Amino acid sequence: MLLRNPGIILSYNSRCWYILINSRKLTSFSNGPPSDLGGKSHPCNDGVNQENSRNFDGVRPTVDDVCHVLESGSWGPALENTLSMFDEKPQPELVIGVLRKLKDVNQAVSYFRWVERKSEEPLSPEAYNSLLLVMARTRKFDYLEQILGEMSIAGFGPTNYTCVELVASCVKSRKLIEAFDLLQMMRHFKFRPAFSAYTTLIGALSEVGESDRMLALFHQMQELGYEVNVHLFTTLIRVFSREGRVDAALSLLDEMKSNPFDADIVLYNVCIDCFGKVGKVDMAWKFFHEMKANGIVPDDVTYTSMMGVLCKANKLDEAVEIFEQMEQNRQVPCAYAYNTMIMGYGSAGKFDEAYSLLERQKAKGCIPSVVAYNCILTCLGKKGKTEEALRIFEEMKRDAMPNLPTYNIIIGMLCKAGNVEAAFKVRDAMKEAGLFPNVITMLIKIPNVVVYTSLIRNFFKCDRKEDGHKMYKEMTRSGCSPDLMLLNTYMDCVFKAGETEKGRALFEEIKDQGCVLDTRAYNTVIDGFCKSGKVNKAYQLLEEMKTMGHHPTVVTYGSVVDGLAKIDRLDEAYMLFEEAKLNGIELNHVIYSSLIDGFGKVGRVDEAYLVMEEMMQIGLMPNVYTWNCLLDGLVKAEEINEALVCFQSMKDLKCTPNQVTYCILINGLCKVRKFNKAFVFWQEMQKQGLKPNTITYTAMISGLAKSGNVAQASSLFERYRASGGIPDSASYNAMIEGLSIANRALQAYQLFEETRLKGCSIHTKTCVTLLDALHKAECLEQAAIVGAVLRETAKSQHAARSW
Repeated sequence: MLLRNPGIILSYNSRCWYILINSRKLTSFSNGPPSDLGGKSHPCNDGVNQENSRNFDGVRPTVDDVCHVLESGSWGPALENTLSMFDEKPQPELVIGVLRKLKDVNQAVSYFRWVERKSEEPLSPEAYNSLLLVMARTRKFDYLEQILGEMSIAGFGPTNYTCVELVASCVKSRKLIEAFDLLQMMRHFKFRPAFSAYTTLIGALSEVGESDRMLALFHQMQELGYEVNVHLFTTLIRVFSREGRVDAALSLLDEMKSNPFDADIVLYNVCIDCFGKVGKVDMAWKFFHEMKANGIVPDDVTYTSMMGVLCKANKLDEAVEIFEQMEQNRQVPCAYAYNTMIMGYGSAGKFDEAYSLLERQKAKGCIPSVVAYNCILTCLGKKGKTEEALRIFEEMKRDAMPNLPTYNIIIGMLCKAGNVEAAFKVRDAMKEAGLFPNVITMLIKIPNVVVYTSLIRNFFKCDRKEDGHKMYKEMTRSGCSPDLMLLNTYMDCVFKAGETEKGRALFEEIKDQGCVLDTRAYNTVIDGFCKSGKVNKAYQLLEEMKTMGHHPTVVTYGSVVDGLAKIDRLDEAYMLFEEAKLNGIELNHVIYSSLIDGFGKVGRVDEAYLVMEEMMQIGLMPNVYTWNCLLDGLVKAEEINEALVCFQSMKDLKCTPNQVTYCILINGLCKVRKFNKAFVFWQEMQKQGLKPNTITYTAMISGLAKSGNVAQASSLFERYRASGGIPDSASYNAMIEGLSIANRALQAYQLFEETRLKGCSIHTKTCVTLLDALHKAECLEQAAIVGAVLRETAKSQHAARSW
């Protein structure tokens, strides 16, 4: 129904908009303001300059009305007809005003194209920039390349403000690679991105260690003629130094010195701290002395950074010397410097000196903070001094109340020591202190999650998975939201406990809750599926991971390749191996060893050799596990001579054989009846202090017995039992046969009875050999028993075949 009063419309369709427009035209003859629905006038936005106010005052009601139309439904002929009623040829001010208000990029592009068709001429640079700002607001860039291309052809580009907003939008949503690509796209179209766009992105990339992209942007700035400053150099040097890329950092320093820039104290502090943290102590010293030579007085940050570097390098005496220099003529002690030295003493196990420093700090009128005590507790935990840590924990309460990190350190220490019950008591103390589990701020929430993570991990580690599950449920009930680190830890524990379905369900639950999964989460689930034999599901997750924009890592590829190789899907495993190389993944021993093991197990030894050769060509030396995989493949293929050549190559390349290596060779030699050679390796193994496993004992006992060395076989059998080993069926059968052949029938019969009592199966061939020996020794009673067992065995085998 339509109410006929001018300007008042209660029905909403295209006809109503037509009437509204006509009523607006009527009211425009008067000097009064244009009327809105209900007779209300539209206020102008605050903060708009006078020129913009002049341009938009006359069209503001229409801007709002156009936006209402655009937001009323999907784009189509009906909506276009409604828009045409406002104005056959929309004015630039109207178009810009509408674009500035729209929140849907698809509607904005459709409106933009409609205006182009109506105007029959290109839109203004302001209109294009307004459309780009819609993309920035919505963080959707599907049309970006197309719009930038049109702007390039038209001879204008994004404004500095637009450029910065586009980059800032990506940075805020943590889409840093997209922001980098955006700037490269602008350069492709010969635009000059804003200085602030570059610095904003470089700062964001520095937080995630994307040093190469930072350097590329830095060089682009220089190419564009932007004047880079000391702050930018400092940011780049910090990141390269932290990554241990010393040459790149030094190259930047040399470049900076070749320009008319003066290094400031911030740059020197960064260099001392970062070079020191990657073990370049001499470089840190050089910068420390250089800054003093250049007249820059070291501040507290300089001294404490240098002390931290020296403590980490176990140069405690030099750190003490720097500390004493700093303390000279100083009335108020620097708490951070004291904490650094306390940590240094604690890390070196010099706890008396650390306690002495606490007292010295008190004597100067400065009460040690909770940080100082946390440093000591951390070091005590690392040294396994749990009891002393608990004593300090109680003593510290006289000077400083324990905070959340304190409780986390104590709980983690107790869990590591396997004392989960004591960890629960500390958790209860946290409750009494009001720190647990009341989640009030993010600062409190994060450490609580750390506590839960530690408890859950250690419950599973102590084979108390049910308690681990209870702890997770308690955490969710208490209102403490788990972070991604805890969820990844919990999933990893669940999969490793063999609860594959529960792990999968947890993964799906996390996704359903809208939690943004990271690469580690996918890696955890993929590895869990592969280890439980569900490789197809792992493969599906790998594809999903790629679709979601997560790049598979060497861990991802390693899990799936290993899973495929274990179920003999070697061609698929090899294709994935090649895909990883094409994607620039730096492959490791795990992937190469998985392929070598897989090819070896199915007798494809030549291909295993080729993988080994490729591995060595890229400079990756095979480790003992890799060699064992190849040796095992050769032994299974009965290429024992080739295996012995490989064993010698392994030793020539300084790779020390382990227990498994010798066991593989001994088993292989016994398999081809080279018992004497096997015994040589057995003795060599013993000299190396390596203990044989059950399979090797069985192979060696069987080999000695079959070769007629019954005395040695018997001695080895008894030695194995005396060492706590439990002989298996193969060992018993080998010994019974060996003793029977050596005409030691009664001794063989005693083992026969022992075998039956142990519940081990006795082979038909063993019974026949023993029966013959007993008849020869005229032990008829014993022979009758063996004969009866043999007949029963034959009957059961016949029945099984008939069934």
